Amino acid sequence: MSIIMKGAEVAKAMKEHLIRETEALKEAGVNPCLAIIRVGARPDDLAYERGAKKRMAMVGIECRVIELPGDIGQKEFEEVFDRVNEDSTVHGILLFRPLPAHLDEEPVKAAIHSYKDVDCMSAVNIAKVFSGDATGFAPCTAEAVIQMLDHYQIDPKGKKVTVVGRSMVAGKPISMLLLDRHGTVTLCHTRTADLAAECRKAQILIAAAGRAGMITEDMAGSGAVVVDVGINVDEEGRLCGDVDFEGVQEKASYISPVPGGVGSVTTSVLAAHVLRGARYLNPLA
Repeated sequence: MSIIMKGAEVAKAMKEHLIRETEALKEAGVNPCLAIIRVGARPDDLAYERGAKKRMAMVGIECRVIELPGDIGQKEFEEVFDRVNEDSTVHGILLFRPLPAHLDEEPVKAAIHSYKDVDCMSAVNIAKVFSGDATGFAPCTAEAVIQMLDHYQIDPKGKKVTVVGRSMVAGKPISMLLLDRHGTVTLCHTRTADLAAECRKAQILIAAAGRAGMITEDMAGSGAVVVDVGINVDEEGRLCGDVDFEGVQEKASYISPVPGGVGSVTTSVLAAHVLRGARYLNPLA
């Protein structure tokens, strides 16, 4: 039977360090602040917003929510974003995406201050992640995977790692972060020939394709570490991951659940990024 990697345990372990970092900044006269910009009221955005506000409150970070109507025009949207971007009391910006179809996110991706880009929207931070520059901000989901492996003392160095999924939010940056940890990484996707065979080779298998239950028992190697990054809704309306948890659990040495796994760590990573952004923006603090 595998060990279940619970995100709550990772977040709990991170909490005390985050509180100490927040207190140190406040003692230096800096009040760390995250601004959340939300257009409309999508249920998944609202759910993440609640979790983010709760996490920020737990560690002492101010959280401001800028709620914009779903039919806001491009010019007004950019004006609001620019005001937040230029506000010296804001140290991190989280923009919920995707935006409504009538809005173009490219101008704000290009405009966001790289130190406030706490979830890796800008080309600057993407380039830093891909070049191994530790001063960049990786997407929170990608870094949450690394935090989980670290907490459970799973070192990717020298291991065969298979990442299934090639998005810029998860698969690609996760691959880069694991390469930085000296993992031998194979990046796969839903069109990979004989995907099952590639997955079975993995000592660490990361599922991040966004397809419910696509990683089945026959695709996992015996004793593999399986990290499920997928967030899906099944036919019964329940949250589920990319991994068939019940089947794969019998073969894995470690496995993360959905819900309760990687997703539970992302808001702690977000908080850590806001604090790092506050230090970058206030180097004398």
